[in-house]
Amino acid sequence: MMKIELEAPEFAVEPRMFVKKEPVLAMALRPGWVEAGQKSSEMTKINFDAGEVNVCPRGIKLWLGAHVMERLILTISDLALRAANDGINGDMESRGLHNLADARLGALVASVNAERVAGFPSGRLFLDSVELALAAALVNDYASRRPRIYRGGLTPARLRKVVELVHAEMERDLSLDQMAGATGLSVAHFSEMFRQSTGQSPHQFVLNRRVERAKELLRAAEMRVLDVAVACGFKSQQHFARVFRSVCGASPTQYRQEFAPGD
Repeated sequence: MMKIELEAPEFAVEPRMFVKKEPVLAMALRPGWVEAGQKSSEMTKINFDAGEVNVCPRGIKLWLGAHVMERLILTISDLALRAANDGINGDMESRGLHNLADARLGALVASVNAERVAGFPSGRLFLDSVELALAAALVNDYASRRPRIYRGGLTPARLRKVVELVHAEMERDLSLDQMAGATGLSVAHFSEMFRQSTGQSPHQFVLNRRVERAKELLRAAEMRVLDVAVACGFKSQQHFARVFRSVCGASPTQYRQEFAPGD
C-alpha cells in the first residue's frame, strides 16, 4: 500500500544520507528549495516551484540537508510496481529526477494531496487506483521493462463475481487487490479488463453502485441520511452528499423529498 507523508521545512540541520528502498515521488506544495547531492561535501541548492515533482528510484543514495519547502512524499510499493508490469520487476533508472515536468505524475500526486486535505473520504480503493496509475506511469516512462497491453474484457463469470463482491462488501472499504482477487487476475490486468468491460474504473464503478443503493434506501424513507451514507460505504455524510450530487444532480435530502412516499 502506498505510504503518504507530509514533509515540513527544516533549517540548519546536519546533512543526512538517505537510501531509498522503494521508489518515491515528492511534489512541492509551495515554492522552496532543498540541499542535496551524491556526497555530503558536494551538495547543491535545488529550487522548486509549487507542483513540481521529484522522482527518486529504488536504491538511490542521496545526501539531504536543510530545506525550506513543504512536500508531499509518496512511497510506491513493490506490489503496485509489479502489478503495473504484469508481475515482472522493472528496474527504475539509477539517477534521480528533479524539477520534473510530467503532467500525468503531477496530476496524480495532486489528487492524493487533495484527498489528504479532505481527510481521505474516498477510501482505500481510490488510493489503490491512484497508486497503480502512478506505478504504471513510472514503469512506462522510467523503467527498463514495459507492461503488456491487454485486449478484451472480463468474461461474464468473472464480471459477475466482481459485482457480487461489490454488493456483499458495500459497507466496507474495498481494495483493488480484493476486487482483482475475485477474478484470479493481477491488479493491472484486472483494472484494464474491467474498464473495457464496464467503461468505468473499479473506483468509479463502486461509487456508482453505492449511489444506486443509496437511492433505493432514500426512496424507502426509513433511514436517516447519515445512516444511508454509512450503509453504502461512505465515510462521512459530507462525502456522501458530494458524490451523490455529482452523480444525481441533487442532494440526498432533495432526492428523498422528490421521491417521498405519497408524493
